[in-house]
Amino acid sequence: MIRDVKTRNSQEETMLHSVVELLEIEPNIIQVKMQDRVHKNAFSQELTDGLIKAFDIIGQSTCKAVILTGYDNYFASGGTQEGLLRIQQGITKFTDDNLYSLALDCKVPVIAAMQGHGIGGGFVMGLFADFIVLSRESVYTTNFMKYGFTPGMGATFIVPQKLGFSLSQELLMNAGNYRGADLEKRGVPFKVLPRQEVLHHALELARELAKKPRNSLITLKDHLVAPLRAQLPHVIEQELVMHEKTFHQEEVKARITGLYGY
Repeated sequence: MIRDVKTRNSQEETMLHSVVELLEIEPNIIQVKMQDRVHKNAFSQELTDGLIKAFDIIGQSTCKAVILTGYDNYFASGGTQEGLLRIQQGITKFTDDNLYSLALDCKVPVIAAMQGHGIGGGFVMGLFADFIVLSRESVYTTNFMKYGFTPGMGATFIVPQKLGFSLSQELLMNAGNYRGADLEKRGVPFKVLPRQEVLHHALELARELAKKPRNSLITLKDHLVAPLRAQLPHVIEQELVMHEKTFHQEEVKARITGLYGY
């Protein structure tokens, strides 16, 4: 469970899950820190449950901005090997736990401070944020096709929306690894900074947001992301149809077993 923890600063409220830290770092600014060191921030059940609970708490709060970040060199690493094999075997679907639209559905603006590697669904989850900050040194990849199955998590929708069609088609089909510096050269419309500056820049963004009236922030976000929220369910349905065609192949099982983590 996430629990309240007293801090030295009486204005700060900290809530901890064993792998998710939820902290009001300044008035009206909440930071969600993913820190599943065992799984390198892959979507373990513990991390998944922690994130869902964290955004549920945020939804009941009066904050004005959220910073989503990881630890050390990792932002988020997508599905665990066990989780991918369960989908391959038809036991689960990626929609069983809705991580992909947590940031999109959040009432207030979310800043993805991707100080570390963003892999597969982990990178996609970050792209659903309202503001995105990348690290020059870190690797970002939509590596679904590396394992032989078509993208999920809303990737076929949000990656082109945020990165443009041509670059997104390359990322999604080739499933290659791109450093933040590489994406910066390709003209991605996000700040790309040295790793040690990512969180600081995210905090500066959050401070500017926190100066605005909360109701105005919510109203404007509702308006700006309404087309994304409206289109996403249909895209998810299409991705599930493609998964039925591609995920259950024996070749996919062999790739997940043999290539995971490399």
